Amino acid sequence: MLVCQCNLITQKEVEDTIVSMLDEDPWQLIVPAKVYHTLSKRGRCCGCFPNVVETIIRVTEEYHHRHAESEGAEVVTYLDQVRALRERYGSRFNERRQKGYRAA
Repeated sequence: MLVCQCNLITQKEVEDTIVSMLDEDPWQLIVPAKVYHTLSKRGRCCGCFPNVVETIIRVTEEYHHRHAESEGAEVVTYLDQVRALRERYGSRFNERRQKGYRAA
């Protein structure tokens, strides 16, 4: 499946790149720009970055889960924490603006 149509990058390429980066340093911060730099590409329209972020989170969680099973450690799921923050704060505090303030 294509993740980035501008650069013709597939889901498998992104996943393999993330795993190779995690093999080098399992606790490094991985962002889309770093993945694209490793692939010798660059973000053009950057519309694929949200999907790449979700892929980074998913692959990183799976990677740490595989390694935690062998060590007996606990894995923290980041997506669950993000969802909890969304439920806690919701969109009512979005930019601290009233709904009537929007132009559209």
